[in-house]
Amino acid sequence: MQIKGPFVSEQFYTKQVKDLLVRSIRWVTPNTPIDICAQKMAQEQVSCLFIGNGPSDLLGYITDLTLRDKVLAAGLNPTDPVSVIFESDLVTISPESSLVEALLLMFQTKARYLLVKDNADYLGWISRTKVLTEQSQGPFLFIQSVKEARHISELKEKWTQMPTLIQVLIERGMKGEFITQIISAVVDTITQRVIERVLKEIGPAPAKFVFFVLGSQGRGELTLKTDQDNAIIYEDKANEQRELVRSYFLEFATKVSTALDEIGIEFCQGNLMAMNPKWTHSLSHWKRNYDQWISDASQETAMNYSTFFDCRAIFGEESLLADLKEHMQGLLKDAPERFFINLGHNALQYEPPLTFFRKIKTEDIEGKKQLNLKQTLRPIVDLARVYALRFEISETNTIQRINNLQKKGVFTEKEAQELTHAFEYLMNLRLENQANILLDQHQKPKNYIKLEQLTKVQQVTLTEIFKVIEEFQARIKLTFTRSL
Repeated sequence: MQIKGPFVSEQFYTKQVKDLLVRSIRWVTPNTPIDICAQKMAQEQVSCLFIGNGPSDLLGYITDLTLRDKVLAAGLNPTDPVSVIFESDLVTISPESSLVEALLLMFQTKARYLLVKDNADYLGWISRTKVLTEQSQGPFLFIQSVKEARHISELKEKWTQMPTLIQVLIERGMKGEFITQIISAVVDTITQRVIERVLKEIGPAPAKFVFFVLGSQGRGELTLKTDQDNAIIYEDKANEQRELVRSYFLEFATKVSTALDEIGIEFCQGNLMAMNPKWTHSLSHWKRNYDQWISDASQETAMNYSTFFDCRAIFGEESLLADLKEHMQGLLKDAPERFFINLGHNALQYEPPLTFFRKIKTEDIEGKKQLNLKQTLRPIVDLARVYALRFEISETNTIQRINNLQKKGVFTEKEAQELTHAFEYLMNLRLENQANILLDQHQKPKNYIKLEQLTKVQQVTLTEIFKVIEEFQARIKLTFTRSL
């Protein structure tokens, strides 16, 4: 199937959550019988009922699916209190947020409903279906269609449609930050479908586990030129079970990665994948890994393992990764200063491509003067990471890290804007170049762009961005290496 026509409703990207008619909160107390809750949902004609001690003190919710899966399918007594079945993972959003942000949040958290919250007050709730009806055939309906795909051939076909989607989003002026999150959401969804297929094929896992992603996917910053960066944590088991559990997960990871490669999400050249025995371990083993990386704090360690500080769970028991991150945060509080110095050193490895006369310096590739756009983004990613870890910010996305650093007073508003604008411009240019290579030249996407393709305005803009990067690198030298 080829994606055609006006892919995105023009008004969709200007709308905010407050522009929607949010539904009033219907709630009951935790001791309300389940059948009374179902009757109330039917009377109010709602698919979601909230549970709490009041409209401003909500504890959870139930949906039509909750009643089906936890009551009817499980044979539960409908006179039992609703407290035994309600879901507690409430997800909130500001009324000032865009509809794009709302849908990204829903797909990232797997939530079908969002509570609209203004400061301490709940204004109501919105559903995924409600937001999806605000656009025609946009990217989120596409993500939904990926969620419904079950066969590898279907998933492969969906992945081949991505360049067309990205090109349309760029033409509509969508921010690079959102585009990369959409690509990441699609890859997450494809991976989840593959994992479900593999589990069905080889049988249920012998232990609780979480499949998590690293690097650009962990930051939600994937582009069309992407490969796999993933790992597995499984719960600690008794000695006699360890080999059996480990053998299962290595077979499982190999099948998952092989299927992803077949779909078009290629094997990692550096072998940073769960199918590599180095990156599938028990929780206690992973904790020892972080102990070693942070206490060792050498330049080589910072260079090799910095990507493990950009991790995000996409399938399984998320509490396992949360436990590991909590352990990591504790280690960072007492980390030796040289750990941050060497992480900061990462951001200094890239030299902005400017000549002595402040012109763009290129590389000679395939007989053409070209610029590596991926490398231009690296110092901003590294800079945001080291400051985020230093100031105890748990976000992994680069733009979100920069925004939180501004809120903490680490960056001024002007500095945060400069970094954000630089990152956005470079990412948009990289995405547009990749889509053009795929659709117009019918070649695999690349991170290089020919200098002759850039307009004078683009070259001047890039020159100014490289100056901004130089200034922030000087700041890192002062902050983390104590020398200029």
